[in-house]
Amino acid sequence: MGLFGPFVGRVLLGAATAACLGFGATSLAQAEEPGNSVQTADVAPILASDLPNYEYYARFAPKFDGSDVPDAYRTQWDQMMLGEGGAADPHIDVLKESPFPSAALCGRCHPRIFTEWASSNHAYASISPMFHKFEQAINLLSSGTIGSFCVRCHQQVGTQQGEPRELPLWERSLVAREGITCITCHRVNDAFGKVNGERHIQPGTIFEPVYNSGGAPGLAEVLGDTDYYKVATDPEQEGYPIHVASEVFETIGESEFCVSCHQVTVNLGIKLEVVWDQYRDSPAHDQGITCQECHMGKIPGEAKGYDTWPVAIVNGRVVGDPDRRHSNHAFYGPGYPIAHPGIFPFNPRSLKWSIKEWLTFDYRAPWGEPAWEDKLASGEIAAPDFPDVWASRENREEARYIIGQNENLLEDKKLDRLAVMENGSRIDGPFFDDGPPRTGEDFSFRYRVTNVDLGHNLPSGSLGAQPEIWLNVVLIGPDGERVFESGYIDKYGDMVDLHSLELAEGTIEHDDQLFNLQTKFLTTNVKGTDREMYLPVNFDVDQLPFLRPANVPTTVLNHPPFVRMEGRSIPPLGYRDAEYTVPSELMTKPGTYKLQVRMRSRAEPIYFMKFVGATIDMEQNINAWMIDIHPYAVEFEVE
Repeated sequence: MGLFGPFVGRVLLGAATAACLGFGATSLAQAEEPGNSVQTADVAPILASDLPNYEYYARFAPKFDGSDVPDAYRTQWDQMMLGEGGAADPHIDVLKESPFPSAALCGRCHPRIFTEWASSNHAYASISPMFHKFEQAINLLSSGTIGSFCVRCHQQVGTQQGEPRELPLWERSLVAREGITCITCHRVNDAFGKVNGERHIQPGTIFEPVYNSGGAPGLAEVLGDTDYYKVATDPEQEGYPIHVASEVFETIGESEFCVSCHQVTVNLGIKLEVVWDQYRDSPAHDQGITCQECHMGKIPGEAKGYDTWPVAIVNGRVVGDPDRRHSNHAFYGPGYPIAHPGIFPFNPRSLKWSIKEWLTFDYRAPWGEPAWEDKLASGEIAAPDFPDVWASRENREEARYIIGQNENLLEDKKLDRLAVMENGSRIDGPFFDDGPPRTGEDFSFRYRVTNVDLGHNLPSGSLGAQPEIWLNVVLIGPDGERVFESGYIDKYGDMVDLHSLELAEGTIEHDDQLFNLQTKFLTTNVKGTDREMYLPVNFDVDQLPFLRPANVPTTVLNHPPFVRMEGRSIPPLGYRDAEYTVPSELMTKPGTYKLQVRMRSRAEPIYFMKFVGATIDMEQNINAWMIDIHPYAVEFEVE
């Protein structure tokens, strides 16, 4: 079983976030404010602040009046209500008329959903620096043959608007940087199924209907009294813009909705995303458990019901039943971000500065921290050569405040990620099948790694991203010295398998007993037999490489010619034994020994990151997010 239940981090860190960022405490017993509650036949009046962890979400999500987002994310009505005069900004009303509304608009009435989504892998899809490095590398290697294969999922809005594949993030439309944003799912009303990412979003302004698995109880109440809720249902009406309908689209609540992007095959015929195939052959599918139940439920990775929350909070007023089923839009999973913390999570206050400007803010330095800024102001420390945008203390402190908010969300994401991995796996052992260990003899033992998840292999996800899971086992002798280890890493942070750069340099020994669940590509090259490769691009032997189509259907071979997958993952409810032998020459001392084990997880190998041109900062972040799963130790006697 996993160590974490629902919202462990969110409950504990909600108060910590407020204290850290200087928020005052909010009493749940405060006097009711006018219009801040809802009354129906079945639901007693409540305050928005009475909702569980309301302050946590309200402090991060955009304010209802749009006062904490840049002009490009605000409407003329926002400007007027805020009392801002002068000439109209050219960006005003862009989102009110845009056929692809931003999550910054949706978050005004849906603060919890927005806050959950803001640090999700969906929100990260377009921001990910590793995605951009990988996507650019494979396009360069294949002379552009890949085309829009990657961006049509990661940046669907931008792709649908005709933005070129190679367009830098800072030159894309505002909504394109949001990745898998609200409208990517809630403006889709066709069951596309397995289409290799070729989906279509229904264009429409913020006023057009959205699509959900159920109705939107309470929406009629809001639309029936637009003056009371201060909302507008068309561009000519005064008020904050709102969608006029929520239509039922049952597929969005079914696993089939996810398959469009989570089961894709690259041009060669290699399945880079195999989540759907694994799910269709799993006990979860047989039992009728959907993707949403595990990835949007109450407990990360387990189908144990949903949390509750009202459908919306409009202008500070609770709308609908507070005990309505809530689907968590954090979309629990093993992935994690390595982007600059000013750029991600998607924080509405961070939009004040461009992506290029954020990239010049040294978040690893103490810029913007009050104590450091005081020393700087008093001349105790020398001033760095700040970029112009960060020359003022006010800007630096505001940026640090935003980063503080984002880092608190990321700490919660780490807890969710660990919970997913702990809830989906188990380690048993060690087992001494050959009897008690003795000095002067080989010492053999094993651990059993079980995938207790019902829906996916361990690991699962994008095999193109090569997610890593391996065992690290250490034997400590009676004198406290390390006797044996497998699963160690080289100086770059990689496992010491055949791809280790330090192994190639000849300064570290190959890990012959490594237990590694990472799936590898196997290729047949111009010379030699099959070999492992971490980016298979099927070149013709000429001066202009391109992805070469097969002359035999992949359905015949079950893989493209000269390229196949070496799957090492464990299927649902399956297990695999990790067997080790410590040579007799190392077992020299009698006494108390200790065996330590942990399963380690990381999204990308460092050698692959170097291959695609990742920065040092990216490498540091990928290692900083590495987690240890089920770490424990046992002691035993050796005679």
